[in-house]
Amino acid sequence: MRKILVLGDSHTPIFSHPSFTKFFPEFCFNVVAVIGATASGLENPNTKTQAYPIFKEALERTTAEKVIVMLGEVDTGFVIWYRSQKYQESVTAMTDRAINSYSKFLLEVAARFNLVCISTPLPTIQNGNDWGDVANARREVTATQLDRTTLTLEFNQKMQAFCKQHNISYIMLDDVCVGEDGVIKKELLNSNPNDHHYDPDAYSALLIERLTSALYT
Repeated sequence: MRKILVLGDSHTPIFSHPSFTKFFPEFCFNVVAVIGATASGLENPNTKTQAYPIFKEALERTTAEKVIVMLGEVDTGFVIWYRSQKYQESVTAMTDRAINSYSKFLLEVAARFNLVCISTPLPTIQNGNDWGDVANARREVTATQLDRTTLTLEFNQKMQAFCKQHNISYIMLDDVCVGEDGVIKKELLNSNPNDHHYDPDAYSALLIERLTSALYT
């Protein structure tokens, strides 16, 4: 079996979906998911999630030939807006901080592994939605779903440009995820309204379609 290490937040367990075994039978996906992990917090030794030490340990132990990284949803959907409001700093400054932190981590991984970066999932929590644990925790952020989506699109475009500059494979899904109203397509929403993750069947299908070339190169 060809091993692939997957690092990221609560969205990364999608790689444990049965369809990955079906379509990539020769690959074994080892998922290391840190709930609440942020791109912004990778450089912060005091972050509650301790994502960086966990990822670093996984990287030191793995015998994988490829590493997949997917972060940023917690940043663009909550942390950047929350910190901007709390510290009276611009959203742009907070975004740049997250991008710089994420970029440094990707370069660190790419120095040792064949790296694939996945675009950050778009916001699914609608305006005024304060039910469910995640939506309730993020209720202090006043940015609309469209605002959060716009920021996520900008974040992904900048990360895609960075990855292209440094010869890192980047899987961009924004073009197939944004609906005509400028936010996430309805068919990608989870059937559980309290679950802010994409529908697993739809999401896995999108990833498999775009990942095929990246995994075989």
